[in-house]
Amino acid sequence: MVRFGYTLMGEQSGPRELVRYAQAAEDAGFDFEVSSDHYSPWLVSQGHSPYAWTVLGAVAHATSRVELMTYVTCPTMRYHPAVVAQKAATLQILSEGRFVLGLGSGESLNEHVVGQGWPNVDVRQDRLVEAIEIIRELHSGELLTYVGEHFRVDSARIWDVPDTQVEIGVAVSGPESIGSFAPLADHMIAVEPQAELVEQWDEARSADAGPGTGKGSRKIGQVPVSWDPDEETAIQRAHDQFRWFGGGWPVNADLTTPAGFEAASKFVRPEDVASSIACGPDLDAIAESVRPYLEAGFTDVALVQIGDEAQDRFLAEAAGPLLEKLRALG
Repeated sequence: MVRFGYTLMGEQSGPRELVRYAQAAEDAGFDFEVSSDHYSPWLVSQGHSPYAWTVLGAVAHATSRVELMTYVTCPTMRYHPAVVAQKAATLQILSEGRFVLGLGSGESLNEHVVGQGWPNVDVRQDRLVEAIEIIRELHSGELLTYVGEHFRVDSARIWDVPDTQVEIGVAVSGPESIGSFAPLADHMIAVEPQAELVEQWDEARSADAGPGTGKGSRKIGQVPVSWDPDEETAIQRAHDQFRWFGGGWPVNADLTTPAGFEAASKFVRPEDVASSIACGPDLDAIAESVRPYLEAGFTDVALVQIGDEAQDRFLAEAAGPLLEKLRALG
């Protein structure tokens, strides 16, 4: 059975609002909730970017059923992997075993702020491999000293180790990243509904059994939608808040500031956004926009409802009927 999630989009909402939306999303019937982990929003008009881990700690106490996930945290620049290991262990305890640590190689938008530059993609992925190794070792609760090419850990131990092991999802984009991360992670995260990614992931894990073997490896995607009773309002909101989305990962990962995203998306028209994001009141059309992920073999899909001002009404009026339609597809 496919799981459907709700995205706590910190770039468009403040921390107190996110906790309230998390409660409402659980009540609406979502299976899990993912949180972005940004230092900056993509666009100035979004206007928010609270600290994801504080928000998730509050959400862990405000909810009781939904699974929680970072989507995704970069454990290689803004955060040292030893610190991410501690944060993830603590959140697993607070959530009573409902947390999955989603990791990725990062975006310049968030990671450049610590003044260490922005390495090329090969270096970023090498750093992520070491980071996952460190996090896995520390989650054993044993004392760790680690000397790698990119990271050092000196006599570190996680003192509060959860009873339930923290599972790790990792963002991948092709054969090279799958080859690097499938042996290390439990679950796959991807931003495009490509069946070949699912096939390559499963093949890689069959060839080199990873930590999650025997429990089932999940394939987790995310789909933006702009529901509103008025279609034009939905389109204009999506254009204002999400026109950066069409740039694609190779572009988006390297832009440094919201001003850069503003410039890169300057000539994107509302109709361009509406052609790639389901906008308006038609729940059947919104559900159909998720179908490519289901056909590609994804097991989990998180929805992003665009616009802070739309969340309350979306969760109260549209989420329940939409989930029924999605589960019928799944």
